[in-house]
Amino acid sequence: MLVSIIINNYNYDRFLVQAIDSALSQTHSSVEVIVVDDGSTDRSRSIIQSYGDRLIAIFQENGKQGAAFNTGFAASHGEIILFLDSDDYLVPYAIERIVASWQPHFAKIHYRLEVVDADGQPTGTAAPPHRQPLAQGELWRTLLQEGTYTGVSTSGNALSRQALAQVMPIPYDYRTIADDYLSNLIPFYGEVGAIQEPLAAYRIHTTNQWALTTVNGDRFHRFVHHDLQSRNLLAQKAHELGLSLPPDFDLRFHGHLWSRIASLRLDPADHPIPADHPLQLIYWGMRSLWKYSQFSQTKKLAYSLWFLWVGLLPLPLAKVAITWLFVPYQRPKFMNRWV
Repeated sequence: MLVSIIINNYNYDRFLVQAIDSALSQTHSSVEVIVVDDGSTDRSRSIIQSYGDRLIAIFQENGKQGAAFNTGFAASHGEIILFLDSDDYLVPYAIERIVASWQPHFAKIHYRLEVVDADGQPTGTAAPPHRQPLAQGELWRTLLQEGTYTGVSTSGNALSRQALAQVMPIPYDYRTIADDYLSNLIPFYGEVGAIQEPLAAYRIHTTNQWALTTVNGDRFHRFVHHDLQSRNLLAQKAHELGLSLPPDFDLRFHGHLWSRIASLRLDPADHPIPADHPLQLIYWGMRSLWKYSQFSQTKKLAYSLWFLWVGLLPLPLAKVAITWLFVPYQRPKFMNRWV
């Protein structure tokens, strides 16, 4: 089974070698490596060219993540496709494990990521956390009921070529959230398998698009805008299937409400949903926790207090609570154990 590893890169020359080497050193014998450089202005071009014909190199003008995915997929031939962010890397046996677990009816297999710092040192955490199993099965049903499932970012997914062909090319409007576009649509074209062990590393550093090292309003505005786009995408897909989203769909995943109240408190002037009010978001957040989450009563109470803290206390104190929730390695040790 031929597997295509498509590395998308933009100005990550300091991480690129490790990503490429991890793809080229896979124990599975049938792998093609494609590197799409999306208009980098650093040393990325010379690094990619130094590998010669060991990989397929593509250089294009900057078009964001979606354009890089589209270009890479068009050049690929594998039955299974991995999009690997160039600041992440695979363990040597990743493709071997994926192929061994693959079933013909799968649209994708996802697997856990080990979280590492900028130098590649393990932080002691994983994405998702080890206590939280990755979802599997007919996840399109979960998406239309809850708007999300326990999954993982770009480098943690191996995708069926047949499923990808149904949703590619990625539209321009989703160029900066191509991984979420795929996570939301691919489950409609087959079952999702899960490997609960880490098969790749997810690197946290100061220039990640989504991973947080500090909290600020602009980043959370983007989270909220992304959530709105994902909701519209699912509503469109439901309509195509002759279905509709539940009336209280927006309240069924507390994580979206975490982002909304953080965005509103950190920078209310540019918050993407002008009608939002802290008291309203506190109520919705607590309702979502107690009605729809699978947390224990202790955790429901703790996160309810978080909504109250962020929504009502002065901004400096609210920012502390936001940081502790969204930037795990900045929590005090006692807080990590408690969470």
